[in-house]
Amino acid sequence: MKFIKYVFVALVGVFFVACGGESSTESNVESNEILETIKIGATPNPHARILENIKEDLKNDGIDLEIVEFSDYVLPNLSLDDGSIDANFYQHQPYLDKMVEDKNLKIESIAKVHIEPLGFYSKKITNIDELKPESQIVIPNDPSNGGRALILLHNNGLIKLKDPTNLYATELDIIENPKNLKIKQLEAAMLPKVLADVDGAVINGNFALQANLSSKDALFLEDSRSPYANILVVRSVDVNNPKLLKLKDALLSPKTKEFIEQNYKGEIVSVF
Repeated sequence: MKFIKYVFVALVGVFFVACGGESSTESNVESNEILETIKIGATPNPHARILENIKEDLKNDGIDLEIVEFSDYVLPNLSLDDGSIDANFYQHQPYLDKMVEDKNLKIESIAKVHIEPLGFYSKKITNIDELKPESQIVIPNDPSNGGRALILLHNNGLIKLKDPTNLYATELDIIENPKNLKIKQLEAAMLPKVLADVDGAVINGNFALQANLSSKDALFLEDSRSPYANILVVRSVDVNNPKLLKLKDALLSPKTKEFIEQNYKGEIVSVF
């Protein structure tokens, strides 16, 4: 009789363990919902930071956002076009247009997010009137940002361009250079690193931020009318992809606008 009692107790224990295990498994399945992954390329600051701010919201919407950081302006578009990533967020429309044309890429913008004003910085002078003849100035070496830099110099009286509306102006378009400034081009990411060695540099906003340069440090900046809004880019076949539209909605949300306002305080400006 005692033996039967022990067997009964053991069976009851197994029953409750089995039931408990089944309940736990269901709970784990429910809590570990399968997420769709989006791999997005971005430069570290501000783009990756802005994306980090919306990761949890996207997770709640069934999206696992994997941020792949790049330090240059070329690879994110090539990686998007070849399918290594699903989207990128780091560039403006004129740059995208030029690279699409030059490389025959099948990618396009689906959202405008913010503007990062291009600025003229110097460690040697505090006013542009202090620039001496033949001062050395460095600007970005990609066509759209190079033209953008020349337009900024034109708008502030340092040079005169044949057509200041030409977003792809080159040094050949300079028709007046009163101080005979020596303008050289470097990769955009390198500009903050050589700032101490030149008389002035025109630096993109994201690379200025990464180098802890404030817009207040700039001798002059682009104004709010700049056409160079930073954009969310996807492959052309994916412009209506539901998961990428979720990413677009999260980027253009009040939460993103508030994050930009609170963390960058005018260094970058949302455009939505």
